[in-house]
Amino acid sequence: MSTKEVEQQLSDLLAETGEQHVAVTFTLNTTTQTVVLPARTLASDAIRHHLRQTGTHVGCEHGVCGACTVLLNGNPVRSCLMLAASLEGQVVTTVEGLVEPDGSLHPVQQAFMECHGLQCGFCTPGFVTTIAAFLEENDSPTREEASDAIAGNICRCTGYQNIKAAVLRAAEIKRERAGEFPLGIDDESSRASLDRKVRGKTSPVGGRAGRA
Repeated sequence: MSTKEVEQQLSDLLAETGEQHVAVTFTLNTTTQTVVLPARTLASDAIRHHLRQTGTHVGCEHGVCGACTVLLNGNPVRSCLMLAASLEGQVVTTVEGLVEPDGSLHPVQQAFMECHGLQCGFCTPGFVTTIAAFLEENDSPTREEASDAIAGNICRCTGYQNIKAAVLRAAEIKRERAGEFPLGIDDESSRASLDRKVRGKTSPVGGRAGRA
């Protein structure tokens, strides 16, 4: 769409609705997008409703819960606190965009699966994007650092322990993929810091396997 066509569309929308609209062009998950929407539209709503990247969830809408966290130029931000217009010229990555180029899961996504780091799943995308950014800065976190990394995100059903384990496991996977040690070979110092009870299969609800 040409600049003149965009300007005409904005003028027509103002006449039809009485509401100011804006055209915003930004990169979303490696694809450049131009979207026309009301000037008051939040970034979270633009991403979910206008561009259909519904992995970005909206919870509190006050920037507290972290469910709407996306990466803005690689940094985690609360998309419910931003106007869509502020995304102009920026690079946004949602949880969908974290998948590796070959289609394999991002280390954090893989770790959440292995460590059972999610339950209802509503808060999960915000945790995944937050942790992905954290591991870019620190690929060998301690358990305390893992706890600090997720402190700004709220989960109401997992109890956080498996999420903390997923942070540490994601760091391991990231290092493995970088060739720091072969896949399947334990790095004793890093593995010792991981709570082993959440690395394998979970016990059935109600007790031992086979119990009614």
